[in-house]
Amino acid sequence: MTIRDAVPEPSTPNPVGGRTAVTTGGGAHASTAAVQRRPRVGAISWQRRGLDVVVAGASLLVLSPVLLAVALAVRISSPGPVIFRQVRLTRGRTPFTLYKFRTMRVGAPGPEVTRRGDPRVTAPGRLLRKTSLDELPQLVNVLLGQMTLVGPRPETPALAERYPAEVAWVLDETPGLTGPAQISLRDDVSVVAVPGAGPASAADPELVERWYVENLVPRRVATDLTYLRRPSLWATLRVIGWTARYIVTGRPPEIRLGG
Repeated sequence: MTIRDAVPEPSTPNPVGGRTAVTTGGGAHASTAAVQRRPRVGAISWQRRGLDVVVAGASLLVLSPVLLAVALAVRISSPGPVIFRQVRLTRGRTPFTLYKFRTMRVGAPGPEVTRRGDPRVTAPGRLLRKTSLDELPQLVNVLLGQMTLVGPRPETPALAERYPAEVAWVLDETPGLTGPAQISLRDDVSVVAVPGAGPASAADPELVERWYVENLVPRRVATDLTYLRRPSLWATLRVIGWTARYIVTGRPPEIRLGG
């Protein structure tokens, strides 16, 4: 997960290089207002579910050589299982087991979110996170109906309990493999310094997690709300297109909040 500062004004350089693609359309409080305009929560449409099944099933078949190569790289990089399993929450705050390729050393202590330079991440793990290849096993979660292709990131129960009340509604949504916040805020190990937390190797887990919940989560929810208000099939395909472009070019989409 990525930890960044509050929503910047347009074209404000972000602390880790490059420029942040999220802009506001209603002043400094646009993101706060946005998260309060929650969508009507409901099951995903049959069109989106059909797209989930077709894309996830086809991707698992087509990408099977890639999956095998990544599994081998993870196996030889460090001791531990190839697949990382963790309990997350799906629609209605129901627990499920999320699958990812393991990118961290087994048993290494630290917060539930990662930071830039996190010593727990293995060398292959850094590449897998940068390219999002570590997320590919979640296609199984999509196929099982526990996740969808586009939606908010699935959260852990421990962090979900700490969500601010005004954004906790997002936990009732079906989580996604990708989404506006995941590509425009780059929800990965590209983490800026948390004020007062010190270097990643010595960061206080409690301080890092509190900063994540109080600062990054509302920003993520405001960004995902641009999709969740009208999660049509067309909007879903558009976000998938943004994701593909980001993976190929590294260019995040321009997403306007508020207004």
